[in-house]
Amino acid sequence: MITVTEATATAGALKRLSDEGVSIWLDDLSRRRIESGNLAGLVENKNVVGVTTNPSIFQAAIGSGEGYEEQLTDLALRGVTVEEAVRMMTTADVRAAADILHSVYTASDGRDGRVSIEVDPRLAHNTPATVAEAKQLAWLVDRPNAMIKIPATKAGLPAITEVIGLGISVNVTLIFSLERYREVMDAYLAGLEKAAANGVDLSTIHSVASFFVSRVDSEIDKRLTVLGTDEALALKGKAALANARLAFEAYEEVFGGERFTALAGAGANRQRPLWASTGVKDPAYKDTLYVDELVAPGTVNTMPEATLNATADHGDITGDTVTGGYDRARADLAAVEALGISYDEVVQQLEDEGVAKFEAAWNDLLATVAKSLDSKGVDAE
Repeated sequence: MITVTEATATAGALKRLSDEGVSIWLDDLSRRRIESGNLAGLVENKNVVGVTTNPSIFQAAIGSGEGYEEQLTDLALRGVTVEEAVRMMTTADVRAAADILHSVYTASDGRDGRVSIEVDPRLAHNTPATVAEAKQLAWLVDRPNAMIKIPATKAGLPAITEVIGLGISVNVTLIFSLERYREVMDAYLAGLEKAAANGVDLSTIHSVASFFVSRVDSEIDKRLTVLGTDEALALKGKAALANARLAFEAYEEVFGGERFTALAGAGANRQRPLWASTGVKDPAYKDTLYVDELVAPGTVNTMPEATLNATADHGDITGDTVTGGYDRARADLAAVEALGISYDEVVQQLEDEGVAKFEAAWNDLLATVAKSLDSKGVDAE
């Protein structure tokens, strides 16, 4: 049993993180988490103020089958297609989570209380289809606190502008490079300008830019290990934090500039940086590394539950650990480049792998649901 003292200590690090201006979002969702009261409990007791999902998360949730049997039976009786079944299940979960978080959404004037759902990852390189899918998802979920996730591919950039221009809130995902991040911010500002021209109330539009963290270390550390020199090994675990800190520097520059200032006067909101992929991949690193070292006001950190619990238990939240570290960050990335590791090559590889991973998870999910529908005596083709 957890004592009162332990409970206070547990809440301490998460509360300090929130007090520093970091919004804590949960990077997971399932029917079981919703129906068991777990999600509501995390909102009440662990400072969780948002939820993110992705194809891999839904593949794991629906693939387990737990909590989905009744809906699957109903969908099978209706003779729906596999893709329709998947969309009905995923949007039902997002709708229910959005309802749980609605009070947070209201209390934060729309900044938090958000639940994200991603467009079909197979559309990542198709701009018109991404826009159409985003509109459909917003309609299906039908909650003001939903966010539609669009990948930051080249084709995703104009889709972001178009969807924002329609007044739909967007979570831009799979951002790895500083150059692409600047393009994402530009796409958001262009979307706000389009929305203003369309007569949309800019204050109703919110967006986050999901900048991926741990995967950068995973790839660069692998290359540093192959080099094996003392100089190379000393740089392990530094690239991801450096990359993220320089992203925040770019954010401060863009949203402190004249273009956004003009939009802010019309009620526009900043597109907040969201630290994604914050679960540590290398067991040699502290499991709260990408939380403790990425504390900055006006950011979001979306965590898998294991990272959330680790932060609650032994997170070291000591104030802002991002601003003021820009020169060191530039030096760390320059040192990696000096060893012959191409930053541009790494971030493009990570984007390509990220899209492929989500597409594979989506295809696995479709296959799992097809099998479930078929087992109920319905042809899912």
